Amino acid sequence: MKDKYDAIKLENQLCFPLYAVSKEIVKKYKPYLDELDLTYTQYITMMVMWEHKSMNVKELGEYLYLDSGTLTPVLKKLEQKGWLVRKRDSRDERVLNVSLTEEGLELREKACKVPEQMGNCLKLSKEEIDILYKVLYKVLDTIN
Repeated sequence: MKDKYDAIKLENQLCFPLYAVSKEIVKKYKPYLDELDLTYTQYITMMVMWEHKSMNVKELGEYLYLDSGTLTPVLKKLEQKGWLVRKRDSRDERVLNVSLTEEGLELREKACKVPEQMGNCLKLSKEEIDILYKVLYKVLDTIN
């Protein structure tokens, strides 16, 4: 017989293993990202910038599922490190554009080893990783 409190048991929550796995994976990234002088949030920001070179903050936030309140201090720090430049759009001052610097582009070379290093931490087959990837993005698409 089901207890009326089963629905609120931690072991019955999908959100908890998602939260715990996310936290633990970010913890695994730390030593590799420390070598690059990046936090995880800075790293994913740089990943988008390495791909796109330049974009506005709103677009960047959409890629990363981050609001401007979270993204602004990250971008300021990356700009202080010399890896990005933030500049108001000449056509619309309300729009803030972000561009990769040469130094930021050079950092990409050092970052190329991080995915392989992380892949060695996960004891999943290629097939399991592909399935997990698809399921997680399906959840993200459904939520949004």
